[in-house]
Amino acid sequence: MEKDKMDVKIEIKVDDATAAGVYSNFANISHSPDEFIMDFLFVNPAPPPGFGKLASRIILSPGHAKRLLSALAENVRKYEERFGEIKVVQPPDSIKNRIQ
Repeated sequence: MEKDKMDVKIEIKVDDATAAGVYSNFANISHSPDEFIMDFLFVNPAPPPGFGKLASRIILSPGHAKRLLSALAENVRKYEERFGEIKVVQPPDSIKNRIQ
């Protein structure tokens, strides 16, 4: 049975702009029966508050969303073991209420 299991190696190609990544300081997650939609935004904290720009949108199947949740939880656990607890600071209500 072990011979049937094969490691699949995937070569990933990425252009420079994608490799640089985008910064996000706010996320919104919604779902339907068929998919999860994760919007990553940059919300400008300088006055006037509430200016935001969608930085990236990721659409996932429910199964992939659950695998991502598990992988992220494992990585946060490892990070905290190495660097200490991550402090979570909630955004002010004035910003949360303005994001639509």
